[in-house]
Amino acid sequence: MRGLFITGTDTGVGKTFVARGIAGMLQARGLRVGVMKPVETGCTNGDALYPADAAALRAAARTVAELTTICPYRFEPPVAPDVAARRAGARIDPAVILDAFRTIDASHDVTLVEGAGGLLVPIVDRYTMADLARDLALPMLVVVDSKLGAINHTLLTLECARGRGLTVAAYVLNRVSDADADAATTNAELLARCTDVPCLGSVDRVVSPDVDPAEAVAAAVEWDALRACLNAAPD
Repeated sequence: MRGLFITGTDTGVGKTFVARGIAGMLQARGLRVGVMKPVETGCTNGDALYPADAAALRAAARTVAELTTICPYRFEPPVAPDVAARRAGARIDPAVILDAFRTIDASHDVTLVEGAGGLLVPIVDRYTMADLARDLALPMLVVVDSKLGAINHTLLTLECARGRGLTVAAYVLNRVSDADADAATTNAELLARCTDVPCLGSVDRVVSPDVDPAEAVAAAVEWDALRACLNAAPD
């Protein structure tokens, strides 16, 4: 098994929830699961910069990897990584992220890397999450907030990935709000007609908002389909 780069059609679409669920599924199968959130913004905990998403991923995977390796860059403002770093007088170095990934990947059976925001969010200058996904050479899983607008956001993300030579293994529908109920009921069928990229499953957080991520994802995702995604070969 290899791993996945988990991106989303936007921010706030539930990437961390889905990543935690997949990590839990893999860990339950006895696999050593590595996780990364290379850059996390919006980190606050008193005077410390605490990466809550990265910590949640670490707990779900039950890895002993250091949090500083899982999340090499953390910033307080909830803005794009490049902006957050500039405000902090820092500069994100992709080589540091790649070194951290290699460290984690070498000691785990599978590694999940969660991006920040969507695929074209700048990390430093014009180097984006898409560039990072390319350099990590991981197949991608796109998390889609199943709402009104999801079709356009998803197809744009898939088209962007295709244009940059990235391998999209699948997308997963993740309904996080009870708004746009009519669109949510039609998104799966319409997307299936509009793209050949497979849907890994549909998670409905509205029905059970407090459900454990591993339970929610395991109920929506078949093991064989997930295994195929993890082994998808980059183009």
